[in-house]
Amino acid sequence: MSRSQTTVVLDGHIIDSLLLPKVLDTILAMGGTFDLTEVQIGTKREEPSHAKILIRAKSSEALSAILQGIQPHGALVEGEADCMVEPAPKPGVLPENFYATSHLPTQVRLHGKWVDVQGIEMDVAIRVSPDFTRASTVPMSDVAPGELIVTGREGVRVSPLERPKERDVFSFMQAEVSSERPNTYAIADIAERMRTLRKQREAGRPGSEVLLTGGPAIIHAGGRDALAWLIDNGFITVLFCGNALATHDLEADLFGTSLGYRFSAGHSAPHGHEHHLRTINRIRAIGSIERAVETGVVKGGVMAACVRKGIKVVMAGSIRDDGPLPGVITDTMTAQAAMRAALPGVGLALLVATTLHAVATGNLLPATVPTVCVDVNPAVPTKLADRGTFQAIGLVMDAASFLRDLARNLGWNG
Repeated sequence: MSRSQTTVVLDGHIIDSLLLPKVLDTILAMGGTFDLTEVQIGTKREEPSHAKILIRAKSSEALSAILQGIQPHGALVEGEADCMVEPAPKPGVLPENFYATSHLPTQVRLHGKWVDVQGIEMDVAIRVSPDFTRASTVPMSDVAPGELIVTGREGVRVSPLERPKERDVFSFMQAEVSSERPNTYAIADIAERMRTLRKQREAGRPGSEVLLTGGPAIIHAGGRDALAWLIDNGFITVLFCGNALATHDLEADLFGTSLGYRFSAGHSAPHGHEHHLRTINRIRAIGSIERAVETGVVKGGVMAACVRKGIKVVMAGSIRDDGPLPGVITDTMTAQAAMRAALPGVGLALLVATTLHAVATGNLLPATVPTVCVDVNPAVPTKLADRGTFQAIGLVMDAASFLRDLARNLGWNG
């Protein structure tokens, strides 16, 4: 059987960020062999390192698979040529061999020059401008016929995440998920990051928004007051949720219940199962959540805080929704586009007590955005990481406890 080989180059902080051993492990795991033909190691933390690796595989197909496996770690074929492009054949259809992105910073080589791909996220294509000077991502559903789409892997460079200099919970990328690990220090680190981002935002610095993607368990479990306080005090500036979180938050204000369960009494209210329907109906009669807050019908809670602070809110509906509330986006692709449009400027993402919305948000986020996934079920942060959002820190704990502890770290007295 014929053997194939090629040389790849690794540059950057490949030692302290463990990129070199990851590449070598991947080569071996996929049935290849290697020779380290050149290694130059930086002697100081800020100095980059360099390595050349000769990879051998039993076939060209096996070599191609290895190159695909090591590309996310920053491996670049030596002597790389310009990227290849093909026109999209019809609306919403990509060329057969289109390049599917990761959420890592990516560049393409155009006329001998490396160009940053704008709006990077995972599982989309790369569109090149007609003059070959710009590149940006494009979802499959948005591609127009004739647009130039990057194909193959040649001329595409991916920059892996490097271990940050700050020694906090975000320094330990790909942290293991465990229900037995104490979360006190992690929450303190998250709070400090949020405090810093608020100061940066007040100073007008870009990239300092904080996103929370939340599920209705936040309201059911008693995290409503803490979340409202975080929004009112400028620590959370973007909210993604579904119909349920908003509905039960408004239900709590109008009826003192969440899914019919009365907070003050500790038991279900008579006919309480109707409260969420009556809440939706009342808000629909008023016309909008904003109008309900402005007229004083709704006085407190998460949605009232969002209206008072004027923060970005995207409510994405689902097949099981009642109502839904005014403002809920019921078309899936429209909701996805609205979420995508709200993400530029986000410097921290908190995904709390929601599986589907967490995965959806993670798919849209660049890997450079620090991300925290909080759920009482350890399968949720694990599932998020398995679907590619490997930068997410997983905390296995109750959503309300997380939000209360986080808010207290930031000055809440509740």
